[in-house]
Amino acid sequence: MNKIAIVTGGSSGIGRETARALHARGCTVYEFSRHDAQTEGVTHVQCDVSDAQQFAAAVQQVCAAEGRLDILVNNAGFGISGAAEFTDNAQAKRLLDVNLFGMVNGCKAAVPVMRAQGGGRIVNLSSVAAPCAIPFQVWYSVSKAAVSTYTAALANEVRPWGITLTAILPGDIRTGFTAAREKNIVGDDVYAGRIARSVAVMEHDEQTGMDPAVAGRYIAAVALKRSVKPEYAVGLKYKFLVLLAKLLPCRVRNYIIYLLYAK
Repeated sequence: MNKIAIVTGGSSGIGRETARALHARGCTVYEFSRHDAQTEGVTHVQCDVSDAQQFAAAVQQVCAAEGRLDILVNNAGFGISGAAEFTDNAQAKRLLDVNLFGMVNGCKAAVPVMRAQGGGRIVNLSSVAAPCAIPFQVWYSVSKAAVSTYTAALANEVRPWGITLTAILPGDIRTGFTAAREKNIVGDDVYAGRIARSVAVMEHDEQTGMDPAVAGRYIAAVALKRSVKPEYAVGLKYKFLVLLAKLLPCRVRNYIIYLLYAK
């Protein structure tokens, strides 16, 4: 029986490649996004993930058509950059509405369906920025750390019903995410140009980073595993960095990040 899968933010980047990879592996795939990218073999459903009622209605639309939901990949998200002191709270809240509460809305819509059918898989996109908080991208790091924490806690809440969750931690991926980042350079004079330098380093790393198709195939493979670990970093380099972040003393880890992205 084909698996029924939903991928949010599936019109571009990692989400689009994940949807393609799931379709290639025999899944019936729906992508939820505000914009339709016409991905072959994938059904688009217009949905603003930050709207809980809209997300729930979209999930019910899929379930009415297919009779079940086996996989949900919460991928939708965006980034902002700038000094924390000069970042407007409203901008930070808007990011959290998508990156964090968009994921929460998806989980709250999917869990009752999966509980009733006796199981399912939820994959939430976190980031290496969760264990390695990035200066001048504080709210993106906060959102992804929250995604990882929420995923681990919810996994234990729903375990008795056969619902399994995992968080995926990508690193630098070559996608349109870089160009879409909302950059705020207010205060760069106060910070002696460090805001612009930090973001430039990050954007260079992203644009020379992993092919999103590689990440998409990896996420699809994890989504289809029989059992999953609480989290997965994507690629050997980032598996090592996440392990190192966990093993190093906090002071040492944070100083290394300072040298890379804040000096």
